[in-house]
Amino acid sequence: MYSAEYQDIGLIEYKKAWDYQDELHAQVLKNRENATSTDSLGYIIFCEHPHVYTLGNSGNNSNLLISDEMLQRINATYYKTNRGGDITYHGPGQIVGYPILDLQKLNMGIKNYIYNIEEAIIQTLSDYSITAERLEGATGVWLDSSHPSKARKICAIGVRVSHWISMHGFAFNINTDLNYFNYINPCGFKDKGVTSLQKELGHPIQIEEVKTKLLNHFTHLFNIKT
Repeated sequence: MYSAEYQDIGLIEYKKAWDYQDELHAQVLKNRENATSTDSLGYIIFCEHPHVYTLGNSGNNSNLLISDEMLQRINATYYKTNRGGDITYHGPGQIVGYPILDLQKLNMGIKNYIYNIEEAIIQTLSDYSITAERLEGATGVWLDSSHPSKARKICAIGVRVSHWISMHGFAFNINTDLNYFNYINPCGFKDKGVTSLQKELGHPIQIEEVKTKLLNHFTHLFNIKT
């Protein structure tokens, strides 16, 4: 069984976390090339960010619906990134996960990698008696995906894989301020809503409890230990 180092790095500015991912990605690649840490897949990073919008490399600037002045007014920042996907929001009360894993060692393609991330979220939501699923043609985890007028996203996913090592990852809404999604077309959709665990259950949730459940499901699905 392979291992991965789990780190919860708390509330951190987006760019600082992105730079840290780059450092860890380089370390995982170096380990592979030097045949060191042969049982290690890399790292699983959990964190939260101050209010920030990020645009994927296939995204459209027009999906950010506000001006730079309004960004400042709502105390948010904006970054164009090198991950997949379109625009999304990160903020306090959200579990942001950055798995930096050697998919070559796992012998796992990108589609299966994303499928397993989605499955870890789906199983975590099941622990709270919430039925979640995938939506055809739309990466991420959704509720009521078969009802177009009700479909709402609870977890966005956007990854980058370089040298078969992953980075970036997922954003799982727990106690998230959903008003910040009003300033974007989330993931490029104009006709789909967003939700959070708090909104679905009607009360705030202990985020540390969710992290524990999520990490357990994630490591089980990928058959790795931390």
